[in-house]
Amino acid sequence: MSMKRNLLLISLAFVMTLSACEALPVFGKEKLARKPISGYGQLVPVTEQRNALQHFITETLTGPHGTYTNLQETDQNSEVATGHEVLSESAGLLMRYYALTGQKDKFEAQWQLAKRTFDAPTGLSYRYSPKLNKKFTVNATVDDFRILRALDEAGKAFQTDAYKKDLAYYGDKLYTYNVSQSRLHDFYDETYAMTNSFITLCYIDVASMELLPVSDRKKRALETDMLEIMHGGYLSDSFPFYQTRYDFKLKAYQSEQINSVESLLTILNLAEIGEAKPASLQWIKAQVTAGTLVGAYDRNGKPLNDVHSTAIYAITAMIGSVTKDQQLYNESITKMNAFQNHTQGSQLNGGFGDELAQQAYSFDNAMALLAYVY
Repeated sequence: MSMKRNLLLISLAFVMTLSACEALPVFGKEKLARKPISGYGQLVPVTEQRNALQHFITETLTGPHGTYTNLQETDQNSEVATGHEVLSESAGLLMRYYALTGQKDKFEAQWQLAKRTFDAPTGLSYRYSPKLNKKFTVNATVDDFRILRALDEAGKAFQTDAYKKDLAYYGDKLYTYNVSQSRLHDFYDETYAMTNSFITLCYIDVASMELLPVSDRKKRALETDMLEIMHGGYLSDSFPFYQTRYDFKLKAYQSEQINSVESLLTILNLAEIGEAKPASLQWIKAQVTAGTLVGAYDRNGKPLNDVHSTAIYAITAMIGSVTKDQQLYNESITKMNAFQNHTQGSQLNGGFGDELAQQAYSFDNAMALLAYVY
């Protein structure tokens, strides 16, 4: 399921004051290098599953404007994306997949479709409703970073400079509208000409910040401030996940509950620059091995549900790849594969979803596809 929530609803139920930033490490003096993926997906037998999933996404879960948020159609008037609405999130994930697998024509087609669907005066809209013919006037930093990353990866994979202009153009928009005073914000609302007052920690993609077309001084300042916030949101060695967001005005972390997808993405972002905490990696591996990693916890690590999702294991596989832990990658992919549908004749064949309800979400499926090539 997409992790998007209504970006304009910022009333928050729980506030925890900042208390862990007294002795944080100092960053920003040197350029941070992105850790390469290990390519474990080429070493395990997942080609059949990957091809079946790509076919499901492109032939069943995709329409004329992009990948459906959910296979099951809705009236598309909810506060969050539903039904056959499309998200820039999905476009960025598929672009990364096509770049990493060397599918040049499919990458180009996906990028041109994404521009037609999401291009806006201030950058890229996060959401488009075909039924309402409505392009939302809000972007999402995390999704824009994925697209910037994909453009960079495509340039390297296809040995071309063709995407540098677009990367610079949209990177400039992202920095201009979503960054202020070395602070990254979740979104910019074009209609109200405003950002929100907080940053969701999993939106802090430091490796992709390196792609922003601004001076090294500005990038180092942004990295320093945002890494400090990320590290300050660490909960504990006994439950080594992260707070959900940090409010700049309140100078406080906020979490109604700890969503595993969000915390895992935060840890993946840290792992990509060599900053993931050993306690986090050890805890994740133990939970994956035991099959006990669930969708949500309280701040003390008590499970709040029994949800074992596709996206969770896709992200832990990616963490295994960038930290060179092949066992974690392999075990994560094995757990993830258990959710794939293999029913011949089913609309969901090859995909990840609920056969009974005929529901399949773009985030789960696109993340799984990307995990197969990490």
